[in-house]
Amino acid sequence: MGIDSNRLLLDIENLAYSGIVLSVEQRAALQTSLSIVREQYKFNKIYFWGKILGTKEDYFIAVGVGRNEIKNRSFLYSHDCIRWKLLNPPVDEHFEKLKIVKGRFTGDPSHEFECKTYKVVGQGEEEHLEEDITLLKEEDRLAAVVRTIESEALVVPRSAYVLQPTGEVVRNRLFEGLSVNESAKFCNYFHFRDPIVLEKKSPLFRANLDKAIDFLDPIDEDQPNGCWSLQFERGSALTLLRSLKWPGASFFHIPETSSYGFSYFGIGEENRDIPFML
Repeated sequence: MGIDSNRLLLDIENLAYSGIVLSVEQRAALQTSLSIVREQYKFNKIYFWGKILGTKEDYFIAVGVGRNEIKNRSFLYSHDCIRWKLLNPPVDEHFEKLKIVKGRFTGDPSHEFECKTYKVVGQGEEEHLEEDITLLKEEDRLAAVVRTIESEALVVPRSAYVLQPTGEVVRNRLFEGLSVNESAKFCNYFHFRDPIVLEKKSPLFRANLDKAIDFLDPIDEDQPNGCWSLQFERGSALTLLRSLKWPGASFFHIPETSSYGFSYFGIGEENRDIPFML
């Protein structure tokens, strides 16, 4: 999920209230190139996901999805919105290094970052800290960051997607949007990922849920409390949801319509100070 390539020109305007903008040239290039990429890789749909800012060049990110949108997701990046390259899926090692790596993205996929860790060696008077340096390629860091933002900041409205008996997660064609009152409540927005919190709930709690639409984690239980910002624009005609944990991650929904979308425009760094800011 992101901004549907077929609705790019229209939906990007709704995210302009969050500072997310594209030039005329970028919009035109994205519309054409994403259609070509969709046919090339046989995706069911392709979405414009966002932009990660680098010191020299920026990364434009797109995501192609298969029939099961929550499982079959492939990410691509581009510097010019025309030529796209697939991102390899990150492994556990990349996520571990992501926690300690420092420095901005450069825009060079082959750039390598130093990841320093320290461990205590020796005993008694000979005890000392030993530095261990490993490398993380920027392309691998990019893949890990995109996946992490997806897991923690990508949201969809309640009932926008349904879980079919086959286990596939597909768009709900009957979704007509949240009401204005519903769109003002965090409990009506779900993380678009495999459920984590829901799996820990009691069987009695889950028995009372509608399994077809309440199969994802709602964001109202995210920690720390207050890590999401919600506001209305154009009166109550547009709902904007922003992640304070990942500055630059924004979601919009037009109440009582099926129009919604997500995009991330930022430096790809988590706001680790948020517990002290709330």
